[in-house]
Amino acid sequence: MSDLVHLESDGVAVLIDASAPGLPRVLHWGAALGRRIGDDDGSTSAAADASAAAIVAAVDRQAAPGTLDAAWQLSLSPLEGDGWSGRPGLQVRVGGVLHHPRWAVQHSSATATRFEVVARDEASDLVLEFELSIEAGGVVAVDQRLRRDDTAGGETAGDAAPAIEVDWLEATLPVPSTTDRLLSFDGRWTREKRPVTTDMPAGSTVRQSRRGRPGHDAPTLFAALEAAPRWGDGRVWAAHVAWSSDASYRVDRVTDQATLIGGGELLRPGEVVLAPGDAYAAPRVLFAHSRAGLDGVADGFHTLLRSRPHHPTTPRPFVLNTWEAVYFDHDPARVLALAEQAAAVGVERFVLDDGWFLGRRDDTTSLGDWVVDRAVWPEGLGPLAARVHELGMQFGLWFEPEMVSRDSDVARAHPDWLLHDAGHLDHDPRLSWRTQFVLDLANPAAFDHVLGQVDALVADLGIDFIKWDHNRDLVESVHDGRPGVHGQTLATYRLMDELRRRHPSLEIESCSSGGARTDLGILEHTDRVWASDSNDPVERQDVQRWTGLLLPPELVGAHVGPATSHSSGRTTALSYRMATSLMGSAGLEWDILGCDEDELAAISRFTALYRELRPITHHGRVVHPDLRDPAWRVTGYVASDAAVFVVATVASLEDARAERLRLPGLDPDRTYRVRVRDEIGAAAHGWITPGWFAAGELELPGAVLAEVGLQLPTLWPEQAFVLHLEAR
Repeated sequence: MSDLVHLESDGVAVLIDASAPGLPRVLHWGAALGRRIGDDDGSTSAAADASAAAIVAAVDRQAAPGTLDAAWQLSLSPLEGDGWSGRPGLQVRVGGVLHHPRWAVQHSSATATRFEVVARDEASDLVLEFELSIEAGGVVAVDQRLRRDDTAGGETAGDAAPAIEVDWLEATLPVPSTTDRLLSFDGRWTREKRPVTTDMPAGSTVRQSRRGRPGHDAPTLFAALEAAPRWGDGRVWAAHVAWSSDASYRVDRVTDQATLIGGGELLRPGEVVLAPGDAYAAPRVLFAHSRAGLDGVADGFHTLLRSRPHHPTTPRPFVLNTWEAVYFDHDPARVLALAEQAAAVGVERFVLDDGWFLGRRDDTTSLGDWVVDRAVWPEGLGPLAARVHELGMQFGLWFEPEMVSRDSDVARAHPDWLLHDAGHLDHDPRLSWRTQFVLDLANPAAFDHVLGQVDALVADLGIDFIKWDHNRDLVESVHDGRPGVHGQTLATYRLMDELRRRHPSLEIESCSSGGARTDLGILEHTDRVWASDSNDPVERQDVQRWTGLLLPPELVGAHVGPATSHSSGRTTALSYRMATSLMGSAGLEWDILGCDEDELAAISRFTALYRELRPITHHGRVVHPDLRDPAWRVTGYVASDAAVFVVATVASLEDARAERLRLPGLDPDRTYRVRVRDEIGAAAHGWITPGWFAAGELELPGAVLAEVGLQLPTLWPEQAFVLHLEAR
């Protein structure tokens, strides 16, 4: 293998210098170089070595002497001993004392898209297994595993070996010093994914989530930019921790080194302690680079997700979820009537939400007792599930498997199954959240209890879909006397995987009080996410837009609620709510038994439109035309021979004359038929009505649509319309 490792795929390259002592060093992560440097087959040659030496000389920080007496770049896991003054990539303590590893590479290998290295620290018998790969879409994946050898040979080997505690193991990659903006996110319940852009902070900066789930205010990613964020242009480097629990995001901007971004799992003190033979696998960290702005980053992540073997391949069904239709008022006859009406308007999946299980008349009781309440459902759920299937719909059911109520049979029988310090539970009310607690799934008995109850219902009822909720943070989580968040997260993954193994056609939605768990870790075990508990379409325009920076629309639930939103009190037009729902995996969160004939007819037209357009919206490249007026929200879905654009406003327009809408991503050499799809209803607009909009369609070349654009009408606030383009 040459001293210079050149990985390249899908427009992205990584250069790694493996010539120096210790861990290899990353020289470049960014745009593809177009020409492979060194030998394609990884063999050593004089030419490859000379090329490697030239590259290193071109970018090396300095030659000795300088600050340290050795020349250095940032290694795959930069440490203080490398001359790195930022946050270390790894921190461990041996016998309670901070330890400084000295890595010696034992093995390394490379292909055109993957680099693996195994390094050992003799003083501690720690072995670091590091893998960097360029995946589909040009997304760079970093996987790290830290294990402790159980063979004799190091200072700590043997029965008297001191404990080795892992404080963190994070993945980082360098970005250019020209990056001067940092994009991340925060938010709250019903208003997730609020973008936060700041100047690049000086020094080492860390944002952490300590909620046992990413949280409504999760950073979601760190993106380094060279200017203010734009959707369609600009260079961006982004990092996402694919982990469904506590996480750290980091950026290091030190004056005498390259800038780093990255992250990893946030571990509590004592949470991961390695005995001889133990190992800790850090969560995968994903890095996306784009020269085409935020849309390019999104396209990389979407391509990666769509390339997975387990990515949903069947059309994403139109859903009706019963929560806002009935809440806890489960009357079997009324729910059955709702299912009948749902089928009549074109619903393809009917989901019974919270309130079906033993004693569950409100949210203060019964979690953990996953048994149908015969006082409410005298014949069980079998007749409902059978009728839903008979009507041609899939049947879904709500669970919150990780949670337990103190007022439940399972908690009364097994108080030791709670993921809390038992000494605090009875006298400290602060551990309660929505009057519920956390069930310790790392406890094998608790795990088997939940698996057995849920598995039995899936088998008995033929459940096609689980809405898997997670409605509280994890607070002072304790398992066997140690912090328990890490083990709880892995146990949740195992529970989901085992249910899917037993029921291969079962689909699972990750809901966590809405969008508090929408990371790429949970999506290795689920089939979609619930982006927000808000069905206010004005809020949803931005929640869905920014959730889409990671997730393609087919993985994001987006439902039409009633005219007045339960979470905001805002009243909006049905056409606007439908257009917003079209931007994801669509459905209804609404008591449609109360709809009039006109509303039911509109819903029927909408379900038909959704079925017609979902091959485009769920497979096309997502684009966001950059418009000046902050009132506009435009999202496009561009396939090879068609496109859909949802055009909306969230406020009143600033100018009397609206802007031109330029449609990116089209084939410049093809002519497109452009139609306004008015099945959902006409958008209200003001004093400017362009001729093409009044006529409802026109034909233009892709080059004209992209460069000249379409004059927009002066839409009123909170109005939307749908454009459908077909290539001729």
